[in-house]
Amino acid sequence: MAEISHPNIKYDWYQTESNVTINILVKKVKPENVRVDIIDTKLSCIAKLEDDTDFSLTLHLAHAVQADKTKWKVLPSKIEIKLHKTESIHWEKLEKKPDEPEPKPDEVIKTYPSSKTQKKDWDKLAAEIKKEEAEEKLEGEAALNQLFQKIYAEGSDETRKAMNKSFVSELKTLLFRFV
Repeated sequence: MAEISHPNIKYDWYQTESNVTINILVKKVKPENVRVDIIDTKLSCIAKLEDDTDFSLTLHLAHAVQADKTKWKVLPSKIEIKLHKTESIHWEKLEKKPDEPEPKPDEVIKTYPSSKTQKKDWDKLAAEIKKEEAEEKLEGEAALNQLFQKIYAEGSDETRKAMNKSFVSELKTLLFRFV
């Protein structure tokens, strides 16, 4: 099981098809004071905390990961470690007991059908949708609304402030008419 040196510091994890992300919930740690190592299925994170004490977390991962593709970053409220799975399988648990053998591939539940070999390029799909939205011809009030949205989105801070001020002023005028 996890070996953690500070009982008050917690961690959680979640997964996608290709990654496992571990969040160590510790605040105000400097990136230069954090070290993350992965050897086989053993993950170790060591950090010097704000109060100058040391923190360590050691996990015996349930499955193998690609250590060279591991990325981690230090955020104001946590240390986020992103592990790249060697296989696109659903992990039932994050850790295994140190003496527990690695599960055989036929015992592992696949998250997606193995017949699906083609992957989606979500960035390309998003670009296509934006292009279709830009080419869509609107009429009347919808076209005017779209124009204002474009001006606001592409405008400078001064433009946005002026538009917000104008909107609030118009809203106040409308409200006073009904009072």
